[in-house]
Amino acid sequence: MKRTLLLGAAMLGCTPAIAQETPARDFEVFKDGDLVVTARRREESVQNVPIAVAAFTGDSLAATGSSNVGRLTQLQPSLQFYSTNPRNSAANIRGLGAPFGLTNDGIEQGVGIYVDQVYNSRIAAATFDFVDVERVEVLRGPQGTLYGKNTTAGAINITTRAPSFSPEGRVEISFGNLEYLQAKGSVSGPLIDDRLAIRLAAGATQRRGTIFNVKSDRWVNEQDNLGLRGSLLWKATDALSLTVTGDYNRQNPECCAQIYVRVGRTQRPLNRQYDALAAAFGYAPPSRNAFDRLADLDSPLDAFQEIGGVSLRAEWDVGPGTLTSVSAWRFWNWGPSNDRDFTGLPITPVSANPSKQDQYSQEFRYSVDGERFDYTLGVFAYHQKQHTTGAQQQGSAASRWTLNPGNVPVGSAGCATPTANACNPAVLNGLRSENDILLKTTSLAAFGQLAWHVTDRLTLQPGLRVNYDKKSGSYVATVFNGAGVPIVCNPVPASSVVRDQCATLAPQSYAPRFSDWNVSGDFTISYKLAEDVLAYGTYAKSYKSGGINLAGLPLDANNLPVLSVTTVKPEDVDHFELGLKTQFFDRRMTFNLAGFWTEIKNYQALVNSGAISTVRGYLANAQKVRVRGIEADLAYRPDDRLSLYANGAFTDHKYVKFTGAPCPPELSGGGTVAAGQTPSAPGTPGGLSPASCDISGQWLPGISKWSFSYGAEYNVPTRVLGREGEVYFGVDGSYRSKFSSNPSRSIYMDVNGYGLANLRLGFRTDEGLNVFGWVRNATNTRYYELLAITPGSTGLIAGQPGDPRTYGVTASTRF
Repeated sequence: MKRTLLLGAAMLGCTPAIAQETPARDFEVFKDGDLVVTARRREESVQNVPIAVAAFTGDSLAATGSSNVGRLTQLQPSLQFYSTNPRNSAANIRGLGAPFGLTNDGIEQGVGIYVDQVYNSRIAAATFDFVDVERVEVLRGPQGTLYGKNTTAGAINITTRAPSFSPEGRVEISFGNLEYLQAKGSVSGPLIDDRLAIRLAAGATQRRGTIFNVKSDRWVNEQDNLGLRGSLLWKATDALSLTVTGDYNRQNPECCAQIYVRVGRTQRPLNRQYDALAAAFGYAPPSRNAFDRLADLDSPLDAFQEIGGVSLRAEWDVGPGTLTSVSAWRFWNWGPSNDRDFTGLPITPVSANPSKQDQYSQEFRYSVDGERFDYTLGVFAYHQKQHTTGAQQQGSAASRWTLNPGNVPVGSAGCATPTANACNPAVLNGLRSENDILLKTTSLAAFGQLAWHVTDRLTLQPGLRVNYDKKSGSYVATVFNGAGVPIVCNPVPASSVVRDQCATLAPQSYAPRFSDWNVSGDFTISYKLAEDVLAYGTYAKSYKSGGINLAGLPLDANNLPVLSVTTVKPEDVDHFELGLKTQFFDRRMTFNLAGFWTEIKNYQALVNSGAISTVRGYLANAQKVRVRGIEADLAYRPDDRLSLYANGAFTDHKYVKFTGAPCPPELSGGGTVAAGQTPSAPGTPGGLSPASCDISGQWLPGISKWSFSYGAEYNVPTRVLGREGEVYFGVDGSYRSKFSSNPSRSIYMDVNGYGLANLRLGFRTDEGLNVFGWVRNATNTRYYELLAITPGSTGLIAGQPGDPRTYGVTASTRF
């Protein structure tokens, strides 16, 4: 048995930690030396699935410190995850999935997150720690003919441990520097003989922050997570089983600070760029080296969220197949507080969008595994409601920071024209926008996939999906001046004070609507070239539903919202893929290749709104983008002592055509180009800025051309304190090359490539005891997770430094 489990390390994208002993359960984790997955909604060896899929067991995730989806990026090169806070997060596969920038609730993620077959519409779920996870599968490429919710870029399929009819338990505790403490545990066993079983699990994580806020004298960007999960399995008959699951997850960290990284020249007048403005206030950031990890944010930080729900899954053997029903209700509550100006000055002391969301979903699937034909037929219904009550308020420094004071010498605290609105703090101080935002979404779908085993080697696999989406929303922004009186911006006010207030925060109201049907599908041919060699080719035609803009619209000359951009068109995806899955040396080596070519018409992108006080933008369609590349995965276990793995991806990516794109900061902030005029050179203070930019041929944001992960583990049998076991040493590393951190590539916004290395040394036994020390980011590499443009074209670039070196000890056992 142990030899079989060790051979399971030779799976696509696995880590050596997967080879650890795993107790037998109702779900067979390994089969014929390979990990069993349910990527095609049936249990089968990962090497027999004609999909590019990486899978990880719960044991391997714990060993490598991969506690959530974001951490998986160090193991799976084709997965990207970006987060400025839990709400503003995005999971992309092969660089596709969600626009890069602040979240707009009116569109959908292109990467689906499923937990126990339940679709999670809120990407914030990806920021929570895994609790009692059996395995995680990362499926690359469109997944619409087997999954309830259509996903154009891929899916992350998370399966938790099922209730067991044999009593069992698990306990894991970790502690480390930065006051890190994490505890996880689960128990399971029968309640009524072999008919009713229960499983209870919990996990909690705390860690001190990595950024010190000198203003509040506190560490921020901390971790404070709690997760609870319970499930009941009732085997009503030999043919029918019912599983009820409930979960609750809460985060309440003081988070999320973005801090000074650098300043770049824009086309704003020089006296209105960051250095001159800071000098006018006598202000300096606490450090101009982001890796001093200092902030001086003067607004409270909070990233409170809770997410949870209840699901009922029924599996009934009917006729030649199995009928599966998945019913679910989920909720998400979000209570943030941010410092959106990224400085210690009172410019925008309030910027928050508290939200409450409910979702309901129902899926029916009927699956048959036959000698010549396998098929799955399904229907899916989904509905969500979300209510957001946002607010943004300007402070006493907003007028001077935001408005044009005239020709002021650099470093001068005075104003050339004392009557200028910029010299009067009262013009913008207390200016407040209160937003009431509603969203309703309904999706209906019928889908199916057939696998025809033409011969023992050749399989043809067509799939089809019919989808209907309807979205309706309401956006109402009411703006009050510092005296609490609503301002009116249409018609254009005669007062220069009110005009400047309207240019900063403008009232607007609109009610966007979208509905559409689409038909998509895929076709895969797979052929067994030999017993352990599978070749496949896939073409997929997929669609990502159109969306509605729910973060405010650009205004016309009369300060009315431009209603023509209330909606964005659906993405139209053409995806081609060729793959090869191989095993050698008695299945001790696995080598898999995948080549892909994806083109998207009407790519949903984020466009700057033009507002001078906010970094928010609205959604628009880029005419066409293309992503293509090659992925390789190697795992090798020459003997029972040593295991090795290496995964790599080359990704070529660009906007094929995007002519109305937002301009980068070096081309922003200047005067508007009139007919016959030419925009100024990038970074020309007081120059002329184009209204939009043609970024055709430029990089897409967030994608590295090269990315790798690699690792090794070596063990030696030994006896410790009378226990037979093995001492082991492991290393896991990753690298990604330079990537753009802005929708329009900027000379200031590239994140340099970086490599990370994690180490572990421990002792484990076949009975389940495992004690190991670990070091993550062992070389203390300095890197940025992402960079962000701050409001107003001042040239200030903020960012999030990645975690420094951390170290600690983990102990776990099973009983």
